[in-house]
Amino acid sequence: MLLTPRDEADVAEAIRAALARDAPLSIEGHGSKARLGRATQRERVLSLAALTGVTLYEPQELVLTARAGTPLREIVALLDAQNQQLAFEPMDHAALLGGARDEATIGGVIATNASGPRRIKAGAARDHLLGFRSVTGRGDVVKSGGRVMKNVTGYDLSKLVAGSYGTLAALTELTLKVLPKAETEETLLLSGLGAEKGLAALRKASGSPYEVSSLAYDPQADAAALRLEGPRISVTTRRDDLTRFLADFGGATSVLAAEESRAFWLRLRDAEPIAGEGVIWRVSLAPTDGFAFVERLRGAGAPIVAHVYDWAGGLVWLRLETAADAHATAIRAIVDALEGHATLIRADADIRARVDVFHPQPAALAALTRRVKEAFDPRFILERGRLRAEF
Repeated sequence: MLLTPRDEADVAEAIRAALARDAPLSIEGHGSKARLGRATQRERVLSLAALTGVTLYEPQELVLTARAGTPLREIVALLDAQNQQLAFEPMDHAALLGGARDEATIGGVIATNASGPRRIKAGAARDHLLGFRSVTGRGDVVKSGGRVMKNVTGYDLSKLVAGSYGTLAALTELTLKVLPKAETEETLLLSGLGAEKGLAALRKASGSPYEVSSLAYDPQADAAALRLEGPRISVTTRRDDLTRFLADFGGATSVLAAEESRAFWLRLRDAEPIAGEGVIWRVSLAPTDGFAFVERLRGAGAPIVAHVYDWAGGLVWLRLETAADAHATAIRAIVDALEGHATLIRADADIRARVDVFHPQPAALAALTRRVKEAFDPRFILERGRLRAEF
């Protein structure tokens, strides 16, 4: 059954009706992220697609408010007209999950905390969420935050709902910080270093004064990529200084000009280098451990088909051959030893119903997670089983 509320009041009414029937609801905008998370029974879907429209945009104040079902492409077009952007570069999952490109809604972006290569400098989606309106699993309308960034005493609920996959509340309206676009960008490529040396160069650059905004290593091209953004004269100067700074690593250097650079990072943002048949994992580690993780996984016999490093080695995208457990046992044993976490992004529904999609939490953190869930949604009406089998 598809429920199509027209406004926030309708959303609240739908959730209260579901509570009365103990009938769990899945929440979606355009459905572009429906295959993320554990596979659940989607018998009743609460669609927020009709909750659209930018309700406030003040370019001079760098703030925008939009209803949750507003297509991301419309917000991007509006910001483009003012030479502004969502600096966290929200990922488009179409290359990995299928479906059409540019179908994301702003509510889905925030609900999944979808962030791209610039996160290492600009922060994640949750860091740009100033405030929101939502309906909890109790059927209560909740407003949190405001239109400015400031230090306050109290609970930062924005950090809770961003990345909660709709399990705490159905987001109805969001207020975001936006930022000016850079005048230009370039990407410095260091080729022929090999993965271990290339990642070491990225880590050195990440601690430099040259304001590198994105750092990735593509094993297929054997290239370390470093993005520089800002005024043209600044980018040129920093590029030359950075080239000298990394000269001891050797290898060949080349430069992607603005358009080529944007295309490169767009492709990486959407994990296109690892798209294809198989299971997809997203592994987050300390940047110093990215290379070691992949080597240990190979040593354990895991059939890696493709992989790419982002965030100077702190994020590893993996595609492996399909297996009954999606190789979760091997991956999680190594990730646990390195104190990271691994998320199964794509696998068949039967695998996602059996295997923990999100990394298992320590007992104390799992208990806290459950208490937070119960505070917002005590009957587990919203996205039941999406994050954890038990709720």
